[in-house]
Parts: sequence; C-alpha cells; structure tokens
Amino acid sequence: MSGTTGSRIVVTGATGNVGTSVVRALAEESDVGSVLGLARRIPEWSPPRTDWSPVDLASERTDLAKVFADADAVVHLAWAFQPTHDPAVTWRTNVLGSIRVFEAVARAGVPTLVHASSVGAYSPGPKGRAVDESWPTHGWPDAAYCREKAYLERALDTFEREHPEVRVVRMRPAFLFKRESASEQRRIFGGRFLPGPLARPEMLPFLPDIPGLRVQALHTDDAARAYVLALAGEVRGAFNLAAEPPVDAEMLGEMLGTRPVRLPRAAARRAIAAAWGLHLLPASPHLFDAVLRLPLMDCTRARTELGWQPEHTAPEVLQEFLHGLQHGAGADTEPLHGRKVG
Repeated sequence: MSGTTGSRIVVTGATGNVGTSVVRALAEESDVGSVLGLARRIPEWSPPRTDWSPVDLASERTDLAKVFADADAVVHLAWAFQPTHDPAVTWRTNVLGSIRVFEAVARAGVPTLVHASSVGAYSPGPKGRAVDESWPTHGWPDAAYCREKAYLERALDTFEREHPEVRVVRMRPAFLFKRESASEQRRIFGGRFLPGPLARPEMLPFLPDIPGLRVQALHTDDAARAYVLALAGEVRGAFNLAAEPPVDAEMLGEMLGTRPVRLPRAAARRAIAAAWGLHLLPASPHLFDAVLRLPLMDCTRARTELGWQPEHTAPEVLQEFLHGLQHGAGADTEPLHGRKVG
C-alpha cells in the first residue's frame, strides 16, 4: 500500500456482500492505519480502525474528492442490483455514481483505484475452456447488470489514458457467496418472500438441467483477500477470480443428492419471464440469458502475479451459502440483515 505503514483506505459499498469481507480483511492488516467505509446507511458493526460515512453515490450532493482526500487507495464496490424493472435507476447509481468516484479519485490525487468489475462484463464465451483477461468485455447488452459493468470497463479505459499516474486494478470475480450474504441474495434474486427452506435437498424433487448453465463461484472472503493483495502490491489491470470446479447441474446434483432433469432453455426462460413480468421474481430473464452465455475464467494471472489462491472450493462455497439460506443468515449491516421466510 504505497510501501508505507498506516495507509488510509476508502471503501465504497462497504456494508454489502463484498464490502463487509473487504473491510474485515483490511482491518486485520497491520499496515493499514485506517479504513473509511462509505454506505448509504451507517451500520452498528464496528471493525478495528474503521470509520463510517453516509454517502449515496446516486446523489451529487457529496463532494467525493473531499472524502477521498489523503487516501492511499479507493476500493470501489458500491452497486445497486434493483429495481430491475427500471434500469435508469440502477444506471444513475452504478454508472454515473462510479464515474463520479473515478473523477473524484483523480481530483483528490489518490494513487490507487481498485474497481469491482465482474465476470458479467465479459462478452459471450466458451463453456468448455477458460478465457483469460484479454477476452472482450462488451457484456450482454439486454441485461442491465452486464451492460453497466461493460460500460464501466470502457470508462476505465478512458480514465487510465487520461490519468496514467493512477494505478488502476479491475477485479473480475465469479458469482460471490458467503453464509452472511444468503438473506440479501435471496431478496435480490429470488424475492423477499421466497422461503429459504426450499433450498433443502429434500424439497427438490429434481434439479433443472438447463443447457448452457455452467458457471463459476467464489467465496466472498477469498475475493476480499485478492483485493488486499492487489492493494499491497504494484499490479495493474484486470484479474479473474474464481474457485474450482465450475458449477453445473451434475455437480449440484451430486452435492444435493438430487436427480438432474433436462429442461429446455426456452421453457426455463418463459417461466422466469412470466414471474418477472408479474413482479414475483426480481431477477430478470435478460440476466438469465447473460448467465447462459458467460465464459469460464482462467485465473492464472491472479495466482502468479498476486500470489492468490482461493481457500474454498466451489462446492464448499455453495454448501455454506445454502446453509445460510435455510437459516436466514445475515450480518449486522442494512444490506445483509438476516430474515428467515417460510
């Protein structure tokens, strides 16, 4: 962290799934002097050497350059997934808010910016082999999440050309899970009233096996370690982050003891589209389309240049997450508060 002790790190979106893991990991680093967590609502949670500031990136009222003053690095994690029926709202927070963060980093003279990109930024790619960080990042245009992540990749391209003095790191993790994020992710993707006990294997008569549904997962704490390693070094550019093995119906069936049954992609999409159209399901059919097309990622660069290796396998990550779903797990922040339904 600039090779000095007592570094000051600012983290946006500090109370969410990734933010809580990154803040906790930074608080455990002896060469971090202070962490300033930015969030719309201040939590009761108080890790060591961590202060909080209420900031809404969708609002232009906060002078972010003043907030970032004297920071050694800004870790930008803030992201809004909803409302999926009104992409203009998420665009204001995710894209325009992120651009305000980038501009404030430059105005404040912050030497390092670590940005949370995603596998969702990638253009459609192969499921039978892994791609490295050079794969195109044009996203899937119909899905707001992918469209916004891809747009910010282009914004960072411009930012790096205009501000070569800022060390920019882009993290592109797979789908991130931990026990404490279970209630939040159930609300975001499954809906507020989806019963968590439905995640029990005995409640699933069969497991839908949809062509193309082969993705990667990662424990959020493992992703947080990669962020800390990137801050501690002098690396630049993008890093893929994922655990092994890839997640598909066969792996899930073995893990849950449930029989996979082939389900046509069109039938699955029609069901999701109907539920989304009736506002019964927050996750849009456009995101479903994108997930079926996401490439598998090669994480060699993170291993060799960061010295990073995930401590959890994909099945371990999903087992922990499913246990959290069943028990309404959460954490002491507004986004992660637990709630058991059903």
